Amino acid sequence: MQNTTIIEPELIDKPFERPDETPSLAQVKMLAQLMDSAIEIPGLRIRVGLDALLGLVPGAGDLVSSFASLYIVQVAHRIGVSRLTLTRMTFNILCDWIVGSIPLAGDVFDIFWKANQKNVKLLIEHDASVAGARRSKTGDWLFLSLLIAISVTVLVGSVFISLFILSRLTRWLFAE
Repeated sequence: MQNTTIIEPELIDKPFERPDETPSLAQVKMLAQLMDSAIEIPGLRIRVGLDALLGLVPGAGDLVSSFASLYIVQVAHRIGVSRLTLTRMTFNILCDWIVGSIPLAGDVFDIFWKANQKNVKLLIEHDASVAGARRSKTGDWLFLSLLIAISVTVLVGSVFISLFILSRLTRWLFAE
């Protein structure tokens, strides 16, 4: 299976090239590259990032990766993307977290899913003229807060469930 890059390389390699681009957008492009495709595996033409590498650390690695991904959602909200786009971005992060938490299979999934690059692509595709004309409303901030609260609840809940299962499994294996 060949890895496909979601963001065109020229958008990642030259993050400050466009004069109308905000530093925040350039930062999330670099963050997405670092998290999803910073290192090429020689001979395989597959790129991996910190997300896949951190995923090798049970529980904590996926948690750290997900919090980095939430930064992209926060920048998207600041730029003024629609609620639907914010929901899609959050869904990408939750899929990455949930499937990525499965030992071994989740690590392979992380290599190909690339949630951060998907989210940056959604951010780039968003119509800037509509976003610039739209002012943030209290409802928008409440919606973003709700999305982040749900995401954090799922992430933290998953850690506790994993620890509970691990403790039960350990007791069962080492019971006398």
